[in-house]
Amino acid sequence: MWLGGLRFEGVDGLAGHSDGDAVCHALADALFGAASLGDVGEHFPDTEPAVAGIPGSELLGRSAALVRQAGFEVASCDVTVICENPPVAPRRDEMRSALAAALGIDAGAISVKATRPEGLWLAGDGAGCLAVAVLT
Repeated sequence: MWLGGLRFEGVDGLAGHSDGDAVCHALADALFGAASLGDVGEHFPDTEPAVAGIPGSELLGRSAALVRQAGFEVASCDVTVICENPPVAPRRDEMRSALAAALGIDAGAISVKATRPEGLWLAGDGAGCLAVAVLT
């Protein structure tokens, strides 16, 4: 699984046209939304062979570049990861660094939080993941 630009060995990856990195996709969508530039699907459609399997960190970097080209800057962001597995907290600082590299900002400007749904709504075998991103 790829999450926040990090590889989590031994965990099945999420389905997607790219690498399925829910954290990078949520941040990219937040960037596009804040700049009124649409969403990830408009800029990197799943019908485009050139983006098949693209790393989420690369997609996030390209998204940040498009937002900058439109005259905006990325100052800071906050992301919450909601999943049963993998445990994100032990790799939080590593994830912040990976996201910072993709966004071209300081890791100190990125907050990463993680929680488990504890059976409330990601039903089944717990294989799902949700990431919510906010630009601050």
